[in-house]
Amino acid sequence: MKIITKIVAAEEDELAGVGESVSPLDEWSGIEWHGLDSEKVVMLHCLLTGDEFGYALRVYEPVYVGDGGAIVVRIAGEVLELLGALEDDALEALANELAATETFEGEAWDAADVRSLLTDLADLARLAESQGQVLYVWMRPLSG
Repeated sequence: MKIITKIVAAEEDELAGVGESVSPLDEWSGIEWHGLDSEKVVMLHCLLTGDEFGYALRVYEPVYVGDGGAIVVRIAGEVLELLGALEDDALEALANELAATETFEGEAWDAADVRSLLTDLADLARLAESQGQVLYVWMRPLSG
């Protein structure tokens, strides 16, 4: 199943609005990351924090399930901080490591594409931190 994924920087109390939105990038700052799913978010978390996959999987339980089929998870605060602090060399190393995981490699993700997306995600994390916001991952199955 294909899903559409958008990561947005929003106020913590805007969770329901994000979950019910049909186009969250029209309302909040964010990025679209085609092919990103909960498993990939968990893998990113594990590589950044060193946490075990099973533990991280519980961290990314949906925090909102919308009537329109959208599912929202919240990026852990520690991951937000770590992403915001990454410099170019660390981003490149993380992208290479992430692209080499079974989760990404199985879908033939290119390390350069992962790096570009991680750079955008790190920029968004810095924006969220500077504004006292959180990062929500909004996912909805593509219809058709």
